[in-house]
Amino acid sequence: MKLDISWYRHDSDSPLLQQTVDQKFVEVCNLFPDSEAVVSLPQKIRLHYSEFNAQVDLLACGLLAIGVARGAKIGIWSTNNVQWLLVQLACARVGAVLVNINPAYTGAELAFALELAEVEILFLIPKFRQNDYIQTLLQILPGAILYQSTEINTPILPKLRTLALYDPNDPLTTSRPTPGFLLWQEVIEAGKGISKQALQRRQSSQSPHDPANIQFTSGTTGRPKAVTLSHHNIVNNAWFTAETMRFTSKDRLCVPVPFYHCFGTVLASLLCFCRGACLVIPSPHFDAEAVLLAIERESCTAVHGVPTMFIAELDHPDFSKYTLSSLRTGIMAGAPCPPTLMQRVIKEMHCSQILIGYGETEASPLTHLTEPDDTFQHRTETVGRNLPHQEVKVVDTGTDVLVKPGITGEICFRGYHLMLGYYRDPEATAKAIDPKGWLHSGDLGAMDNEGYLRITGRLKDMIIRGGENIYPREIEECLYTHPGIAEAAVFAVPDPYWGEEIAAWIKLHPGNKISHEELRTFLRKQLAHFKVPHYIKFVDTFPMTVTGKLQKFKMRKIASEELEHTKNNYG
Repeated sequence: MKLDISWYRHDSDSPLLQQTVDQKFVEVCNLFPDSEAVVSLPQKIRLHYSEFNAQVDLLACGLLAIGVARGAKIGIWSTNNVQWLLVQLACARVGAVLVNINPAYTGAELAFALELAEVEILFLIPKFRQNDYIQTLLQILPGAILYQSTEINTPILPKLRTLALYDPNDPLTTSRPTPGFLLWQEVIEAGKGISKQALQRRQSSQSPHDPANIQFTSGTTGRPKAVTLSHHNIVNNAWFTAETMRFTSKDRLCVPVPFYHCFGTVLASLLCFCRGACLVIPSPHFDAEAVLLAIERESCTAVHGVPTMFIAELDHPDFSKYTLSSLRTGIMAGAPCPPTLMQRVIKEMHCSQILIGYGETEASPLTHLTEPDDTFQHRTETVGRNLPHQEVKVVDTGTDVLVKPGITGEICFRGYHLMLGYYRDPEATAKAIDPKGWLHSGDLGAMDNEGYLRITGRLKDMIIRGGENIYPREIEECLYTHPGIAEAAVFAVPDPYWGEEIAAWIKLHPGNKISHEELRTFLRKQLAHFKVPHYIKFVDTFPMTVTGKLQKFKMRKIASEELEHTKNNYG
């Protein structure tokens, strides 16, 4: 079938699942009780599905004992560990809404998230590296240290009533670092008074269309919004992603992406737990060598990551020491994936079926995924076609009229996977989802006549130079073909004559050197003259979110300030 408009609906004979997260998880636990569910290398923990399910029961009973009602918002502020997964699944078991909180948040960002999502109970770890989570909390809740009770009552965050502390390296600790905190073991102990029947009654009272999860948008363009997702949203997104990957109970997924992010919550943990696969935690926070070690030691068949993670793994000085031949598949997503990087992952990491994924938190999150049987060109130059039971269209940015295949426009989605809305923000929800049920992504792309989608950039990132529409993604893809370039970011800076001018920040592979003019000469051979960046700066790092997304709004701000005072760093 050849499309004559940029609209594609992926019909499927496989029906949508009508299960909650807990119902699907229990089904899998019954099917694969003796299969490994979770391996945490830093914690030296291994749990089979039957053991894992029993621990979820203990925590779920504890949540009931401390008064968690259906629909209560339970936050977790932590790096990757087994307890994070237990909180995720225990919340689903008792009908609470899991609220994912970025472990890199400052006090102000944490307070904003807790207030917006109306978090009642916050699970947290004491510290990680230089981040002292207890001290950060005490800064925004100065009275907490004075509370002799574990019930918090503060006008700063009126919904917050419990701070539940756990140490992933010492999960059985009974040491309370300061008053005002409830310990993990105390939650578990409280749950011993809850009957099995009481827990079952709570489990059976839930609907797949209830809210299950609040995830914050990544903040690449400013302050995050709280995206509310249902069980129906995330169970089906995980399930059909797994189907597309040909993922089975025999697979073992190495997970370097953070659990708090939709990539980790849905496409890693739920993806494994809806298939009976094993989830392997290589480290609390991304560490390239820990990933390589985990793949080798645990014979992982799959690894996820954003492009910057794969680059760090491939460029690690000890990369050649590790045997990665067990790898088969995985998803690279979260940021533009250069074809040259895909080729390296396939060849050097032996990951022959690595797939490109695309989506956004508001879409649960995956909308597009290449397939193992796709041509190499489709797998390296597009994000594939949309998952089953989803619709996608590309429309003119000015008129919302469908464009012809091959024409760039805004990408819009419709289907089971659309969020319930931005929590406590109906105005923003109405702006994002139109009256016909289409989510406007803010991304630019072009669909071919088979339904394959190519991303060309963000609508907000589009550069208008002297009336010419310029898409940074096109220039970045050209830059990535240079063998000396590891990473590149192209963005607009103000210009008094052209309105906007093109700037590029470039990070080179170790040991490479190239001059500004040599790079421009390279680009002029492949791009129209007006697309060649006027300002080029070589950098060692980029402003990024924790998940590896480039924060171009910060680059624009820094570059604009630098160019206003001196152009010394720009060729």
